[in-house]
This record gives sequence, structure tokens and C-alpha cells, in this order.
Amino acid sequence: MNDFILNNLKKLKKNKIPNPEIDLRILLNYSKKFKNEIILSNFNINKINLKKFNMMLSRRLANEPISKIINKKSFWKDDFYVDKFVLDPRPETETIIDESLKIFCNKKNNLKILDIGTGSGAIAISLAREFENADILAIDISEDAIKIANKNITDKKLHNQIKLKKTTINDINEKFDLIVSNPPYISTKELENISLEIRNFEPFVSLDGGEDGLNFYREFAKKIPQIMKSNAYFIIEIGAKQYDDCREIFSVSSLKFEKRNEFLSSLKITGTSLILLPQHGSSIVFVGVE
Repeated sequence: MNDFILNNLKKLKKNKIPNPEIDLRILLNYSKKFKNEIILSNFNINKINLKKFNMMLSRRLANEPISKIINKKSFWKDDFYVDKFVLDPRPETETIIDESLKIFCNKKNNLKILDIGTGSGAIAISLAREFENADILAIDISEDAIKIANKNITDKKLHNQIKLKKTTINDINEKFDLIVSNPPYISTKELENISLEIRNFEPFVSLDGGEDGLNFYREFAKKIPQIMKSNAYFIIEIGAKQYDDCREIFSVSSLKFEKRNEFLSSLKITGTSLILLPQHGSSIVFVGVE
């Protein structure tokens, strides 16, 4: 490797940036002048826009995530536009799509789906890709997030399937076959100790679950049973240590519990899943995340 590559790798390592080689390669390729991919072992400085590279490198050295710098994050089968106004979709959240496909084996079903806190629109769009006849409502309380989701939906030409609305679940009165959500579940105190990449560059509203991280689950326990069709499912992501608390929260609603082993095989993170069965025959799936 030449001195330019080695010096910039040293900068990234000095700032304790994870995966410095990968990040450097990405930054170089996003500042290149030509189409050919840049290889670190065969680098020529004349192939990049040096001003653009230095600007992006400075942002990375300040702990800004690569995804926010290049405005792109992969999820399921697509790349999504992301920025500081939306939470980066994460691999563990793909379990929500996995579970949906296990539950609804017939992809041709005319499902009515609600995505709560859609953010970038990644979950709603991924479900639309899998269930081509689905009618999806994606909601968020953030006007900025709605704009980003709209951009992603427009880019993928899915406005015929996905409708966006700036609102909360309390204003939803329709009934759905499938409800999904990756709500904020980090406690306010825990937010003080999370990584700089998350604390400084992800929207606070998408992270803060209140004093104990459970505020949104309490809201869901009150409202969700009212907007589920018979034999519907609610698939929700929870924190790794929130299983017992969430079980207790939902037990005060019209829900009863049943462990379903067939869901365990698809969980990539904790290997635990809980189905909650309301009296009217609908179900909730907890997806545990480390």
C-alpha cells in the first residue's frame, strides 16, 4: 500500500474507528472520478476527488457513521436513502420480515399491513416487495422521517402499495392483518452511555423509550388489540432484557401467552420469541434483540 493509504488508515485506527480498511475503501470509492472500483493495494490518488474524500474522511473521524456520509444503508433486498433524520435499518430488524414470511406463507394474500414508526420506510418497503398484493399504511410522528420514507418509496415505485401518514397509533381506527414495529426501546439513562455514532448521529426520537425504555410497549398494549383483525399478528422488536417486562405489560390487556417453537428457528439474535394470543384470536410476536 502507498503512503496515502497507510496514513489515512492510521488516522482511522487512531480514532478507534471499527473496520478502518472497509471504511477507507468505501470513502475512496464514493469520491472516485471514474467508474472502476478502487482497490487499496493498487491505489492511484489521481482517481479520486481529493477534496470530496477529505471532507468525508473528516466526518468519519468525527464518528459519523458511513451510512450517514454516503446516504445509503442496505436492508433485506434493497438499499435505502438515510440521513440524520432517520434511524439506520439494522440487520437484526430483518427478523420482522422473516417472521412475516413464516406466518403468511402465501405471498399472494391481500394483506392489510400497518408499519408503526416507519422511519426510512425500510420495513414497509421490504414487506411490499414480498407481499405484492398487500395494502400497507406506514406511519411516523416525524415530518422529516416521512419525507425520507417518501423518497425511498418513490425511488422504488411503490406508492401504489404504500401510503404514508404523519400520525400516531392513537389516531388509527382501521383493522389490520399484520402490524409491525421497531419502536424506541432504549431507556433515557442508557442513551447517555451508547456509542457516539448512535448518540450523535441517530435521531433521539427514534431511540428514547422513556425512563425505563418501555413507554411505547405500554401504548401498544392499550391500542393494538383494537386495530387487529381476527387471526392477525403484531410483530415487534424488543430489547434483549425486556422480555419479562413486555410480557407483563401485555398481560394486562386482552392477551394470553403461548410459546410457539416454530418461530425460534428464524430468530438470528437471541433465539427467543414469544407469541401473545388475544382472546379474539390475533397474535403478537416479540423479536428479541441483543
